Amino acid sequence: MPRTLITGGAGFLGSHLCDRFIAEGHEVLCMDNLVTGNTDNIAHLFERPDEQFKFIHHDVTDYIHVSGELDYVLHFASPASPADYLRLPIQTLKVGALGTHKALGLAKAKDARLLLASTSEVYGDPLVHPQPEDYWGNVNPIGSRGVYDEAKRFAEAITMAYQRYHGVETRIVRIFNTYGPRMRLDDGRALPTFMGQALRGDPLTVYGDGSQTRSFCYVNDLVEGIYRLLLSDENEPVNIGNTEEITIKAFAEEIIELTDSGSTVTYEPLPQDDPQVREPDISKAQRTLDWSPQVERRDGLRKTLDYFQDAVEASTTA
Repeated sequence: MPRTLITGGAGFLGSHLCDRFIAEGHEVLCMDNLVTGNTDNIAHLFERPDEQFKFIHHDVTDYIHVSGELDYVLHFASPASPADYLRLPIQTLKVGALGTHKALGLAKAKDARLLLASTSEVYGDPLVHPQPEDYWGNVNPIGSRGVYDEAKRFAEAITMAYQRYHGVETRIVRIFNTYGPRMRLDDGRALPTFMGQALRGDPLTVYGDGSQTRSFCYVNDLVEGIYRLLLSDENEPVNIGNTEEITIKAFAEEIIELTDSGSTVTYEPLPQDDPQVREPDISKAQRTLDWSPQVERRDGLRKTLDYFQDAVEASTTA
């Protein structure tokens, strides 16, 4: 049975990865300090009758010790939404730098393959559209978003250094906007914010004039791409995301229609360095992983709606 450590495993993406790797027959060690993760996301795994899942409450910026052998390390520990990394700037920088260093050191010691969760944010506010992996980006290193952007850019650099200098087997996934069940209502990203506002009947908050674009990938598609990348021979960054681009204004209107809400749209000033466009070039993933997203955005939103209805109801009765 392969043995896999998933840092940030109690978060939105990490918890879905725990599910997938358990389903693939792995023994999964889930490590999280619960700064932005939540054990509710993995509660169903504690109820398993076997020894296939273990939760470790630990901050990966400290020394990481895991007894026994490891085959894979998936490093997903990090605040990932603007609301979180603007609230936790130092922690975000530390987990991207120190946490990645510790995860790589563990992979080296265990002779394990490491997959780094990077992000489309390494492209910043891109001047190339859509964004291919060989685009170096347009990032403001001292802007408010730089704490996340530069943490991930450093994480990629040290991952490649460990691969080249120490011979550690590494993979890097650049994740574009992803959505699905287990997103926090208050995480500040467009989908949970719009869902919460629409289901409560509140105005939906759009920043700027809403002409900026995003492309949204359903979580199951993302997990499939990550799994294929981990097992592939591709050792340089790979974009994983959906190419169906939509303006934020149109996306807000789509959520209002989906939820049958009477909400309207309100506009607020655009935050500093907010990207104007965001769409992955996934030709590399198609070529090397035989991967493409399978879930249409509207279908994925319908799959996600029940979760957010329950989350909004729970938040109003708490």
